[in-house]
Amino acid sequence: MPKKPTTSDTPLDFEASLQELEALVERMEKGESSLEESLRDFQRGIELTRGCQQSLKAAEQKVRVLLEQDGKSELAPFEDD
Repeated sequence: MPKKPTTSDTPLDFEASLQELEALVERMEKGESSLEESLRDFQRGIELTRGCQQSLKAAEQKVRVLLEQDGKSELAPFEDD
């Protein structure tokens, strides 16, 4: 299987990053990887986590911009039903 790029200049979309991160966690939880493989997976997991955090931060900023009208923020606290 070909390796996926690990550089931050080739971003994956949020869903693909999250899916890859979940697969990494599952593989690491099995504990069947060598130390070297585990470290490589951990490093990739950190890269994916940071990318996901950046994507979420950008999405939050877009939502804030879209909700602002006439200089007034229309944000309200989220209430889970």
